Amino acid sequence: MTLRLDLLRHGETELGGGLRGSLDDALTEKGWQQMRTAVMEQGPWDRLVSSPLQRCARFAEELAAQLGLSVEFDQNLQELHFGSWEGQSAAALMETDADALGLFWADPYSFTPPKGEPVADFSARVLAAMVRLQAAYAGERVLLISHGGVMRLLLAQARGLPREQLLNVEVSHGAMFSLSVESDGLIREVL
Repeated sequence: MTLRLDLLRHGETELGGGLRGSLDDALTEKGWQQMRTAVMEQGPWDRLVSSPLQRCARFAEELAAQLGLSVEFDQNLQELHFGSWEGQSAAALMETDADALGLFWADPYSFTPPKGEPVADFSARVLAAMVRLQAAYAGERVLLISHGGVMRLLLAQARGLPREQLLNVEVSHGAMFSLSVESDGLIREVL
């Protein structure tokens, strides 16, 4: 059976853009509104799954209370850890670490930010979470509230993109996409 997985990226955060990674900053009022708007007239969902970071988790809790659902928090669906780059903008990194940033943009699987999580490890943990969710909730419709990196990875898989194009997948704050996850691990985008 197929798992229908709706992906929702968190909204704008208090500390702004840049590489948020494992930083646990809160949503702005605009960020809350982006997420509320995204889920209007969507669903219904059988369950909610969320990253435990507050920019995802607080909205998941609010929505769960409105819908009468529980929330499952999954650490494997947290954002990529950017190491020494966490909290920095691309513009700032262009001034201090342009060559390394260029290598990361060209092929994030081949270059890891200093003290960061390798994208191959990130990919393995996110895809393992997909296998677990599919096995546990096949036949259901699940809303996953997560991060840009998690969503880029899953959309790149669904679209059959080469790994070098991972960072070319656009996922704005409050964006929503739908996937089907099959028992054989195949991920497809639902348009």
